[in-house]
Amino acid sequence: MESNDRRDFLRAVALAGLAAELRAQVALPTTAEAAIDVTRKLARYVVNAKAADVPAPVRKEATRTLLNWVGCAVGGSRHQTLDIAVAALAPFSGPAQATVLGRRERLDILHASLMNGISSHVFDYDDTHLKTIIHPGGPVASAILALSEYRPVSGRDFLHALILGVEVECRIGNAVYPQHYDAGWHITGTAGVFGAAAAGGKLLGLNEQQMIWALGLAATQPVGLKEMFGTMTKSFHPGRAAQNGLTSALLAQRGFTSSNQGIEAKAGWANTLSTKRDYSQIVDKLGETYEISLNSYKPFACGIVIHPTLDACIQLRNKYKLTAAQIGSIELRVHRLVPELTGNKAPQTGLEGKFSVYFAAAAAIVEGAAGEKQFSDKLVRDPAIIALRDRVRITVDPAIHEDQVRATVTLKDGRKLEQFIEHAIGSMENPMSDSALEAKFTDLADGVLPAARARRLLELCWKVEGLSSAADIAKAGAV
Repeated sequence: MESNDRRDFLRAVALAGLAAELRAQVALPTTAEAAIDVTRKLARYVVNAKAADVPAPVRKEATRTLLNWVGCAVGGSRHQTLDIAVAALAPFSGPAQATVLGRRERLDILHASLMNGISSHVFDYDDTHLKTIIHPGGPVASAILALSEYRPVSGRDFLHALILGVEVECRIGNAVYPQHYDAGWHITGTAGVFGAAAAGGKLLGLNEQQMIWALGLAATQPVGLKEMFGTMTKSFHPGRAAQNGLTSALLAQRGFTSSNQGIEAKAGWANTLSTKRDYSQIVDKLGETYEISLNSYKPFACGIVIHPTLDACIQLRNKYKLTAAQIGSIELRVHRLVPELTGNKAPQTGLEGKFSVYFAAAAAIVEGAAGEKQFSDKLVRDPAIIALRDRVRITVDPAIHEDQVRATVTLKDGRKLEQFIEHAIGSMENPMSDSALEAKFTDLADGVLPAARARRLLELCWKVEGLSSAADIAKAGAV
């Protein structure tokens, strides 16, 4: 017969095991961080948020975000990346429910969201939340535009869902940036999936518990590695984030369960994918501040960290009427992210050129511009640009911020020309105007849509709040 001590010991072990099992089954918080119930608070906010409470300037910025996203999606629709993606996956699409902007194909809403997300990012010309380097429009707008063709969605509700989706993905990004990004994750995909889930869930009318499940489902589907920059796969990230987020919302609507603490649990998204977590960035001042107000738009079709260099080189070229033959060297004092993200010294394709500060600086001097036409396979291999590219030198300067550069062009006659960019064009401090966004949209749509159709599409984007059906935008963007 066992002693009383041994029986007591075994009973304690059994009770401890039972308690652990029960904790796992009900997903009780296991850390102080988890106890603040981030996922629930975020879900509750999204479910209860009202369009009437959003200030007019925020709605205006959301409209600018939409216009820029649609232009980028139309412009990128004929890229080889889209041709391959559509050819590979269209045979497995379900019913023809939704538009792929700029193309003839109609796919089911999940595949359409994937394709529009890819096309909107393939030029690397889309919007940027500068605090996190998230490209917020792609994952969210791609998901809800497709959904709006499947079920009735007013323009007002569509814009509100866009605002909420951007709010969710960028707040989650704020909580883990920059450590999450520095670890190698492409934050547009990993955080964007939450925005697509929240926006899609809002339009589907999810209740609080369903929205929690949708966010949990999003949390378990992170996608995107920085290793893929310069390849077709980079644009796959926001596309898959849109598709996965919309899938999450549709599953949750039917009662498909997930953890109630998908974001903040000990083994949840934030703890697994980042060494830093500041949950106050997610839950503080919800409904008081709006991350979409901090959105920015690219005047140049490449990685955002190159923009100050492009701004400086174009200004120097225009001011001094420079030619490549005059230049002995170009010296750039830059932020640490520039060599990390755009340090490719010898790109071989246009996509790789978007991540080469060396090519970008040379092309800006030779071409005097840095739109999509400048990031082509042909120009990347141009001998004159290559010769100048090889005379570009960069130095990381801790005093230089992300939207700054100090550029020095040394001419062959010994003269030195300098340009310091305090805030690159397209930044919050030096934003693109509405007319500049319209010009960008028109240029992107040129050759894809007839001029009259492109103008109609542009007008629909500006007037989105007054549309009885947001699907009108998709229809106008079809070929």
